[in-house]
Amino acid sequence: MRIGIIVYSQTENTYSVAKELQRELTSVGRNATIERITIVGEPGQPEKKVEFSVKPDIHPYDELIFAAPVQGFNLSVVMKKYLKQLGSLEGKKVHLLTTKQISNKWTGGNRAINLMNKICRSKGASMGETGIIFWKEKHRKRTTDEALSRILKAI
Repeated sequence: MRIGIIVYSQTENTYSVAKELQRELTSVGRNATIERITIVGEPGQPEKKVEFSVKPDIHPYDELIFAAPVQGFNLSVVMKKYLKQLGSLEGKKVHLLTTKQISNKWTGGNRAINLMNKICRSKGASMGETGIIFWKEKHRKRTTDEALSRILKAI
């Protein structure tokens, strides 16, 4: 089984979580590849102006993990646009990860996960586990361990 970890990371925080997940998966014999979404120009553009320089192909993978940051109390517009432009996810199991700076519930983590979930389901994905990692808080290690553990058990 081939696992694709598709990540958008502006500050490298989300990417570092993706690398940790890849290490964990390969340590238990899983074939996991990280593919990064990159854009032309500066981050912070409105969704309609986002242009991709690298747009990973999901077709080689049996299972997918989409990882992105919360930005402006919502899912990063880059990941939102990437997911919207994907074709069918029929026959693919999908897991979701997001990183965010603040641990308060109202700061967008659940909103980001719910939006990714909605888009993926609309494309026929079989939904797996999700995780929200609080980056700047004392809970970073715990929330990272919990999120990755849930996903590892589900794969």
